[in-house]
Amino acid sequence: MTAESPAGQSPPRGKRADAQRNRQTVLDAAAEVFVTAGVDAPIRQIAAQAGVGMATIYRHFPTRADLVTAVYRHQIEACAEAGPVLLAGADSPFDALRQWIDLFVDFLVTKHGLADALQSDSDRFAALHAYFLDRLLPVCAQLLDAAVESGEIRPGTQPYELMRGIGNLCIGRDNDPRYDPRRLIALLLRGLARPRTS
Repeated sequence: MTAESPAGQSPPRGKRADAQRNRQTVLDAAAEVFVTAGVDAPIRQIAAQAGVGMATIYRHFPTRADLVTAVYRHQIEACAEAGPVLLAGADSPFDALRQWIDLFVDFLVTKHGLADALQSDSDRFAALHAYFLDRLLPVCAQLLDAAVESGEIRPGTQPYELMRGIGNLCIGRDNDPRYDPRRLIALLLRGLARPRTS
């Protein structure tokens, strides 16, 4: 029995670790492909980018909606986890807010076709949107509060209105190469900043 136990236990652990690595590789590859080709990109393109077989993708994500949901949940988590890290490491709370908004914009402008991909399952889309707000609103609030407390920005801006405003500025980027939402977002942030007194 003792001779069989390690042999019986090790492979499942190894398989679990391999499966987790494969899943992560697929998510990273899908995120990259979605940026350039949208969420309707062929699964074979994602498999090629990940260096795995199509069967591996379908084993982890039986439907396209499963894959799209997992990619965006993963990206939401990355954006949420970045807030406190930026706040701890930036030169100032306002710098941290600016850097976080840059990540948030990256996330928003790469959501090619997300709503369309999940439209067939409105419950799934509603759950993903709720998760988005639950994870990101507190992070945005923490960054705003820190910038207000440091005297760098005016008080009174609500996290939801800031995120919604940024989201609205990002709309239409795909349809007009002349439009750069980051320029308007930079203007918005300048408007939030308190004037420096000499």
